[in-house]
Amino acid sequence: MIPTLPLALRNRLAGTILAALHDGRARAELASLAAREAAERWLAGGDGRWTSALSERARRASAALSGRPLRAAPADLATALDDAAVLFEAGLHFEVHEILEPHWVTSRGDTREALQGLIQAAVGFQHLANGNLAGARSLLVEAAGRLHERRVLGRDLDPFARGAAAAAAAVAAGTPVRVPPFPGPGLPSPPF
Repeated sequence: MIPTLPLALRNRLAGTILAALHDGRARAELASLAAREAAERWLAGGDGRWTSALSERARRASAALSGRPLRAAPADLATALDDAAVLFEAGLHFEVHEILEPHWVTSRGDTREALQGLIQAAVGFQHLANGNLAGARSLLVEAAGRLHERRVLGRDLDPFARGAAAAAAAVAAGTPVRVPPFPGPGLPSPPF
């Protein structure tokens, strides 16, 4: 897990990462930002203490997206979940929130609850990376409750719910936290 940047930088980089899902120029910009010199230029006289974090987040995003085809924007929910999984596994939890939130806003019922739980878990792990233990624990507990025994688009969310609950318990106990894998696509139902 890696911490987020200050608000303006966080939002600018998140915008670039999300654009890189469908825009080749944004993807090239991410790849270049992995180099310290490019990150320093991108900050353009900003606070240099964020250069390493900016470069690391860009490197992780670039590596995660490398080789993935550019997709159409905006993405449908299934594609957004796939994108969220790729970025979650790269430790880019804030960006997962950004990918899923537009779908959460327009969804209803069980899908809305499931998306809220996934967003809460992502933000909880980002709080953990930023050192906000109380916020992390609270959001992970809420996420686990929302995701328990739920599915969204064939994805079984229960294992992720158990992982979020275990992470919350580890935070409370002051022990190392294991970040669970993001829920993968569900398997098609067997024909009968």
